[in-house]
Amino acid sequence: MRIIAADSMGVRSLATVVEVEGLVIGIDLGASLAPRRYGLPPHDLEYERLEEAREEARKWLAESHVVVITHYHYDHYMRDHPDLYQGKLLLVKNPKRHINRSQAIRSYVFLKKLGVEEKADVRPADGETFEVEGVRLEFSPAVWHGEPGTKVGRVLMLRIISDEGVVIYTSDVQGPGDPEALEQLLSWRDPRPDVVILGGPPTYFAGFKVPVKAVEAGLSNMLRVVEEVKPKVLVVDHHLLRDLKYKERIEAHLKAADESGVKLVTAAEYMGVPVNQLEARRRELWEH
Repeated sequence: MRIIAADSMGVRSLATVVEVEGLVIGIDLGASLAPRRYGLPPHDLEYERLEEAREEARKWLAESHVVVITHYHYDHYMRDHPDLYQGKLLLVKNPKRHINRSQAIRSYVFLKKLGVEEKADVRPADGETFEVEGVRLEFSPAVWHGEPGTKVGRVLMLRIISDEGVVIYTSDVQGPGDPEALEQLLSWRDPRPDVVILGGPPTYFAGFKVPVKAVEAGLSNMLRVVEEVKPKVLVVDHHLLRDLKYKERIEAHLKAADESGVKLVTAAEYMGVPVNQLEARRRELWEH
């Protein structure tokens, strides 16, 4: 398994590739940048990293047999490259059910107007299970992108089971902030996951764009994932890594992980590269 782009690696993304039993599964292959942070546009270093990330996404999209889109935010799919989906088994967030207006419009443009549904074998995945060449892909029902009722809509989570192990990918659950997402993760603790990729809560937005209670719930539920799901490796990234003080926010989680035999790391650390929070460092980058 490899994470090809993430917030700890300089862009907004959680793009992941899982290779099992000769099957290549590309999950949320896309990347983007925050248009403004601290009132500043992206720095040149961010644009450079974005192009590198998108090049990797294009490469792996071309090589994937199965492609997953957990929701239609632009950092999770390649809207400008519809031809790369040609011939793929494309498992997507249902574009017609449990979806907000923004994502419904984006899915319509992508699947209908750009002709992706004619190029690929597109199947809504909400709550569904697929068997592909001996690999089992189990999708959660649509869960909230953070706290219940959030205006940014819903996403899917995915469990991949094969003879080589178990991988869980949670997309933008932000902790999770949704109790139903937590219950789903708890139901997936057996067999013990080898890796859980978890979108952390947006602590940098607490009390600003996201209620403090929602962020606190995300952190509390993430602690339960550590203590009760107990994956061998827990990768925590995405929104959490937009906070320069992310390690302070998860001190309790790091301690609990150590006590529970869980290796808790960022995507960058999982991939053996330095943590590079370019968006969070944007003010510093512009000062130099």
